Amino acid sequence: MLASVVFASLIVAANAHFQLQFPAPRGPFVEDDEPKFCDGHDDPASRRTFFPLSGGVISLNSEHAKWVAVVSITSKSDPTQFSDFAPVTGVLQASGEGLFCLPFDLSKTNATGLADGQNATLQIQFNGGDSDLFQCADITLSSSVTSPPCSNGTGVASASLSPAPSATRSASGSGSSGAPGGSSARTSPSSSPSPSNPPSAGERVKASIVAVVVGLLGIAAAVA
Repeated sequence: MLASVVFASLIVAANAHFQLQFPAPRGPFVEDDEPKFCDGHDDPASRRTFFPLSGGVISLNSEHAKWVAVVSITSKSDPTQFSDFAPVTGVLQASGEGLFCLPFDLSKTNATGLADGQNATLQIQFNGGDSDLFQCADITLSSSVTSPPCSNGTGVASASLSPAPSATRSASGSGSSGAPGGSSARTSPSSSPSPSNPPSAGERVKASIVAVVVGLLGIAAAVA
């Protein structure tokens, strides 16, 4: 289960957003719904994007000067909750506003059980310091397609990607019937692990993102 990411505040423009470019997002961008599950689009897209099993690229437009993100995936035909997804990258951190291209080779992630012709959904969890934002892309995996050309926008710095979570997770996610604690299926993921259980891959991702944002705060304070 991908845990909720809790961020310290950064000095950023209020109400900034991000827009997924490729693969195509599940529905039209709705800025007020970005904190919701899949940007408020609960149903899979009627037309899926063919996405390469290896050598793929995810592109997005960021309105934040500094931001972090995590990519998750599920092979469920109709994912309805955050716990349907499993993280397949570590914490991506980047700087600069504008178009950003993330090399995303599924064959080199910890996702398992993916095959040519299989339907899946990607979830991008993004935060520039103000709140968690979510967008989804419904895809069909293919061994014969390539991602379209993509290049970073002017002033967008090269990003770094931390190692993927060490725990191998099925691409179908945990498959629980509802969000933890009896909350709505499409509410934000749980924020903390049970003390009696070891941290999940998603919880390790959360800890890494918090560390990244705290580091950025320290840099901002030093500059000031």
